[in-house]
Amino acid sequence: MNSSSIHHVAIIGRDYEKTREFYVDKLRFEQLDEHIRPDKDDILFNVKKGNFVLEIFIKSQAPLRPIMPNPEHTGLRHLAFAVDDVEACLAEFDRLEIPHQGLRIDDFDGKKMAFFFDPDGLPLEIHE
Repeated sequence: MNSSSIHHVAIIGRDYEKTREFYVDKLRFEQLDEHIRPDKDDILFNVKKGNFVLEIFIKSQAPLRPIMPNPEHTGLRHLAFAVDDVEACLAEFDRLEIPHQGLRIDDFDGKKMAFFFDPDGLPLEIHE
């Protein structure tokens, strides 16, 4: 395989309004498009921040992640976003009522980090 970067990461949510509000309104991703697909019983929209694109599928009947909010299941563990100031992000999350875990220090690089969750319990991380 000859690849120089990741093209996108795809996630599935169950509630269009909550998922769009979370990623577009609260996390301030730019919405690129939206496709209502009755043949697949879903809505697909892409959002972008910098060079990072999330492909978001809304499937109201998708099974829930088991035992939320535990990221220790097989498959995608979490998405990590680089930020300049974790503590400022956590204060903003509190203002926006985004559930999160407390400030942590990464065991390997000694930098500040914290986990938070999207409306369907997908584990997300902010990391300095």
